[in-house]
Amino acid sequence: MSQRATSLDVFRGYAIVTMILSATVAYGVLPGWMYHAQTPPPTHAFNGSNFGITWVDLVFPFFLFAMGASFPFSLGRKRDKGIKLITLLRDSLIRGAQLTFFAIFIQHMYPHIVSAPQDTTSWLMAIGAFVLMFPMFMRIPLAMPQWGHWLIKGASYLIAVIILLNTEYAKGREFSLGFSNIIILVLANMAIFGSLAYLLTHGKRLARIAILPLVMGVFLASSNAESWTSAFFHWTPLPWLYKFYYLKYLFIVIPGSIAGEYLLEWTKQSGADKASAKPAYLYPAILIAAVGLIVTNLYCLYMRYMVLNLALSGVLVGAMYWLIKPNSANGIFWRRMLVAGTYLLALGLVFEGYEGGIRKDSSTYSFYFVTSGLAFFAMMAFSIICDVYKIRGVFKGFEMAGQNPMIAYVASSLVIMPLLNLCRLTQFLDMLNANAWTGFLRGLIVTTLAMLLAMFFTRLKWFWRT
Repeated sequence: MSQRATSLDVFRGYAIVTMILSATVAYGVLPGWMYHAQTPPPTHAFNGSNFGITWVDLVFPFFLFAMGASFPFSLGRKRDKGIKLITLLRDSLIRGAQLTFFAIFIQHMYPHIVSAPQDTTSWLMAIGAFVLMFPMFMRIPLAMPQWGHWLIKGASYLIAVIILLNTEYAKGREFSLGFSNIIILVLANMAIFGSLAYLLTHGKRLARIAILPLVMGVFLASSNAESWTSAFFHWTPLPWLYKFYYLKYLFIVIPGSIAGEYLLEWTKQSGADKASAKPAYLYPAILIAAVGLIVTNLYCLYMRYMVLNLALSGVLVGAMYWLIKPNSANGIFWRRMLVAGTYLLALGLVFEGYEGGIRKDSSTYSFYFVTSGLAFFAMMAFSIICDVYKIRGVFKGFEMAGQNPMIAYVASSLVIMPLLNLCRLTQFLDMLNANAWTGFLRGLIVTTLAMLLAMFFTRLKWFWRT
């Protein structure tokens, strides 16, 4: 097995594809569990007293977890090769800056932001913005001096800035640094602070975990307006870029980095080391139990069957503990994932009654711990499917989208929907908004087209990187 774990790409791709799907299904006609738990149909008005989570509430934390899991494969390997810490920290700052620009640029280029109602100009601008981001974020496949590559990138950024400053936006909106895509902005903060946490604690997992109580302490103590922690919590030199509030997602990224270390160590093992003393026919039982644990918690937390959830989760964890024996590389890896995931899930369920109950918005500690725990089990499941059984065909779309997540993220809003509008095909999509089944089909069609676009550029090896 190569040291690039297919399961991590598939896991990241699953997160990004389901993120697209959740945003493109029909509005208001599907069951409540097909949307964020706190914005139920038909009005989707926010209701913070709706506790519980749905599969939609998992997609962003799963993506954050995958981001943390990629640190050992990127930053950790570079650190092991002797690249200086200061160099890696500088690169992380640059990556965060690029993601911040990405967040600002795409938010201003969405067709509904440029024009209301949307028109041909806004659709063409969205497609043009998509094309412009290729020289910004990909390695230019031309043989030229390094200064030539930097000149092309610099020119593309300059053109983007000119577009941002000179576009007449809908409803009198003007360009603002504070108007950005919040999901990408959070990722930019995690690219900086998550990388910082990982690099400073490389090889010291306990030290990395020790960061989290300090972050929690600032959050809890900030409610005292007269405390220095409150001042620290609210202080920001660049409010459009950084708020301490974003660091709450370290509760997902840092556990993800530990899962990534487990995965990297596992990929380095030989095939003989991975041969399990347990019969291979028990692997599907481990897979079913891992997926079953995720489904059980989604259903029971959404329906508020708290005692039933504890009982069923305990049974499934116990079954996996019995099935997984640490007498081989596979067993050691899965047992470590099981122990870490079980602890975080248990911690999240203990915190469930705190802050009223588990909730994505505004997010609770239970949400961070439960979703991180479930992410361990999801990665375990994908490792069995993709790295052990090497079932890749049906997951190829996830894998290739996971290798090109930036393109996948904007494909539907900046390319697919504008093209469908220009070709006057959205009227047929709108016909699918009548009921739940066709409303889901609508999202499936748009998501599939977006995934195919990401797969196309991945096949060409045109990757957007920061």
